[in-house]
Amino acid sequence: MTADSTPRLRADARRNRDQIMAAAKAVFAELGPDVPMDEIARRAGVGVGTLYRRFPDRDALLKAVIEESLAAVLADARAGSAEEPTAWDALVRFMGRSREMRLSVRLAMASPPGWTRIVGEPQVRQFRDDMMAVLTDIVRRAQDEGALRGDVGPDDVAVLLSLLLHRLPGDSDAVAERMLERALVVILDGLRARPGTPLPRG
Repeated sequence: MTADSTPRLRADARRNRDQIMAAAKAVFAELGPDVPMDEIARRAGVGVGTLYRRFPDRDALLKAVIEESLAAVLADARAGSAEEPTAWDALVRFMGRSREMRLSVRLAMASPPGWTRIVGEPQVRQFRDDMMAVLTDIVRRAQDEGALRGDVGPDDVAVLLSLLLHRLPGDSDAVAERMLERALVVILDGLRARPGTPLPRG
């Protein structure tokens, strides 16, 4: 093997992995986690052998999809915290990423044993800790701005976000998504600082 061919092989392997991950996310979202691995390979445009060399079984592929989706959400939360003009805008952006997190939760919850394994993974525990750190900072700054009601904490916001991660009943995915978008607007309005009903003691 020549030196020139090595980078090309690495690039090909990376491209194959990216194609597999993109196809897996789309197929899992459309058909659920039990879709045949052959179908994922077909959608990705790679051979089944290539798929199994990268991911030896379905659990390995599910884990990779979940971790990659969560990593993207965390990266965007950090970017939003730094880029948005106000902490409130960062919070709105953060809550709006529930769609990306929803796929991860749906996939993990579809297999309780798989969920148990996945939540115990160090990467997933680290994601949870890092996400709460970002959320805590956003919440505190939004309260300092006077935009977010002062009687809610990061845990309250996390609970509200978790409600958006469940698929609502509907005639189609499009209807369910519209329902969740409406629910998000109501939740955000409820979080705004204004005279309102005091929260029960937590």
